[in-house]
Amino acid sequence: MSVIDILTRVDSICKKYDKYDVDKQRGDGGNFASDDAFARLYSSVEADIEAALSKSELASQEKNRAAVVAMNAEIRRTKAKLLEEVPKLQRLAYKKVKGLTKEDLAARNDMVLALPDRIQSIPDGTSNGTKQTGGWTASASRTEIKFDSTSGNFLWTLLFLLLNYY
Repeated sequence: MSVIDILTRVDSICKKYDKYDVDKQRGDGGNFASDDAFARLYSSVEADIEAALSKSELASQEKNRAAVVAMNAEIRRTKAKLLEEVPKLQRLAYKKVKGLTKEDLAARNDMVLALPDRIQSIPDGTSNGTKQTGGWTASASRTEIKFDSTSGNFLWTLLFLLLNYY
């Protein structure tokens, strides 16, 4: 493990646990007020998204398949947890906070609406394309008939089916 890998991991761990730093929550070094629940929750969701993105990048560079599977499973769990936080953020986005303008209130709503797309765009090792059926497909007119379209006998199989059914 190189020094860069160690520093990257330490940085991601520090970002993950920043939400528990009392000084930052009081507003001494943080970017949110202590009485604004939306800002606290949104910043923790942002930190979790960044951590998931960095873990996804580490998984894409990993050579060990078992480690990649474990990382991707953890990323999927994180994504599910983050998607559960979105409704809470939507409720908190409409609450009025002292010193918050109407434009800021509208911007909060837009930020929450963009979150599900950002969360879903985190690569987690699953393909979002069509499902692979292993080369076996069902006939459109008769669903009980299945044939292998990848073999060289496709035409012979099709001819056989046509002769037997018509």
